Amino acid sequence: MSKVQSLKSLIFLACMLLVFSGTSAIVAQNGPKPLPPGMKGADSNDPRAKLSPGLFDAGEAAVGIKHISLLKKPAAFDLGIDPEGPKIGTALNALGIPDPKMVPAQMRLSFAGLAFANSDLAFQGNRLFLGNFYGVNIYDISDPVDTKLLTSMVCPGGQGDVSVYKNLMFMSVEMPNGRLDCGEQGFPATGAPGGNGPPAASKDRFRGVRIFDISDISSPKQVGAVQTCRGSHTHTLVVDPKDKENVYIYVSGTSFVRPGEELEGCSGGPPDKDPNTALFRIEVIKVPLKAPQDSKVVNAPRIFGDPKTGAINALNDGGSHESQGRPQETNQCHDITVYSEIGLAAGACAGNGILLDIKDPANPKRVEAVNDPNYAYWHSASFSNDGKKVVFTDEWGGGMGPRCRESDPNKWGANALFHLNGTKLEFKNYYKLPAAQSSTENCVAHNGSLVPVPGRDIKVQAWYQGGISLMDFTDAANPVEIGYFDRGPIDSKMLVMGGSWSAYWYNGRIYSAEIARGLDIFELEPTEYLSQNEIDAAKLVRFDVLNVQNQERYDWPRKLVVAKAYVDQLERSKAISSTQIRELRQAIATAETSNLDKKSKSKLKNLASSLQKTKAADEVNAGRIRALVEVLKSPQV
Repeated sequence: MSKVQSLKSLIFLACMLLVFSGTSAIVAQNGPKPLPPGMKGADSNDPRAKLSPGLFDAGEAAVGIKHISLLKKPAAFDLGIDPEGPKIGTALNALGIPDPKMVPAQMRLSFAGLAFANSDLAFQGNRLFLGNFYGVNIYDISDPVDTKLLTSMVCPGGQGDVSVYKNLMFMSVEMPNGRLDCGEQGFPATGAPGGNGPPAASKDRFRGVRIFDISDISSPKQVGAVQTCRGSHTHTLVVDPKDKENVYIYVSGTSFVRPGEELEGCSGGPPDKDPNTALFRIEVIKVPLKAPQDSKVVNAPRIFGDPKTGAINALNDGGSHESQGRPQETNQCHDITVYSEIGLAAGACAGNGILLDIKDPANPKRVEAVNDPNYAYWHSASFSNDGKKVVFTDEWGGGMGPRCRESDPNKWGANALFHLNGTKLEFKNYYKLPAAQSSTENCVAHNGSLVPVPGRDIKVQAWYQGGISLMDFTDAANPVEIGYFDRGPIDSKMLVMGGSWSAYWYNGRIYSAEIARGLDIFELEPTEYLSQNEIDAAKLVRFDVLNVQNQERYDWPRKLVVAKAYVDQLERSKAISSTQIRELRQAIATAETSNLDKKSKSKLKNLASSLQKTKAADEVNAGRIRALVEVLKSPQV
């Protein structure tokens, strides 16, 4: 959520008022602006466009995604829906607003909801770690139908994004209410609206990355706390295959720079006057696995600079629609996704999408940068499994505004899809949630992960109150939605912060961090766009741990269900004849019932030899045929 970059206490309220009241007032007075040439708005005739409102009784619409369960937030993290409720003051104080009366009553829930918002997810074994601006909740997901809360830990500071590695859990802290001791009392709101400056310096404040020992999952113990100048909006766990003693954390800070009186060496001046400014960089933390208490920042690479000129502020957004075409310097990353196997990271960095060479994890170096006038804020990134495509997201409006209405352009707040040619990014197309959402639903592209269907590139993705969308980007030039789940707005009269923050596939299920409601669990269902065989093949891919921003390649065993998935795809795309489809299905069925006896294996090999002679019309189907042949040649029981 990029809007949190504006959480300087003294301007927070003004920012929120701009998002929630200013824009709606302008629209009410003048009506929606005309769509830019060549763009269209979302479909108001989609079944998702007019769902009934409610917190736990909202209308629902779904295709290909079945809702299994919703686990409501634990009491300590539940704000409720009463703008005069007892936790409203606590929540607003956490955001730097000392008196609830400073916020109009009809807007209090919108603001206060952020202080208790669910954020990002991580997974390890049968455990799910759900970050929250107020701490973290840990669940046992060994039985997704009967998921149980294991641990609930209050530790404010936002965003609370988490990642896990062995016995360690890492948490991002950016907001000025974060304390070293995880206390809820925060600090005096001297920098709140009406005050005279940023928060007063305090040695008890914590903004950076917390490190917990989770050997006792019922009682995480903070064993490290690495302070950074801008805090940690998000972080990325980086594992160096050549280094078994350490892991690395890339820190993306997007908030204001704290004073040097609070953390030595911090300053936030412009680079021409302050060459040591904490702007225009990320931080790299080295974590010794046997001594996490000794973790420290070991590098602050100037990844936005130009080595030839020495300028550290060499990148800008090219002049986006958000700034009326006036170029804005890029001085931060919002999110970085690493793919260590290919030695690259994709950084979504405010005004730019960038690629980093991470072969030396402690010293990432930029090798590519792109910008786009349709992109207001480069937010997150994902690689395809083969590392040949990159999907970037644009968090236009910061995640706190309605950006999926019929009047909102389909190229703003969307995904941008690129082919990766070596280290060059080649733009192919945009993808945006096609269903119109209401003006009381915060909605824009947000966090997602790959769904491991062989032969296809599929991403499940959160769109806040736009719900969850399944995007097939196998053909990056023609991405298409193949499934979705959505609820109606929390409230039909005012925007209450909610919806899916992150939607990730993990070991056969989709888990969604629902900002206001809790934890949603889903499973895929077959449709004309996705077969049961494809779903079953995806379920064969198992992870021991999943930190989505640390992307790892997955492979499929040579099971016959994988072969059946390829056959379904070849039939759907009409890549081979109906006779070949029939023969393949018959032979696979016989092999399954005979437990792969000698005769059935021989038949499969003969069909594989025949398939090798088939010429596909395109490379995607040629790849599916090659993969199918490999399974048929030596299938596994």
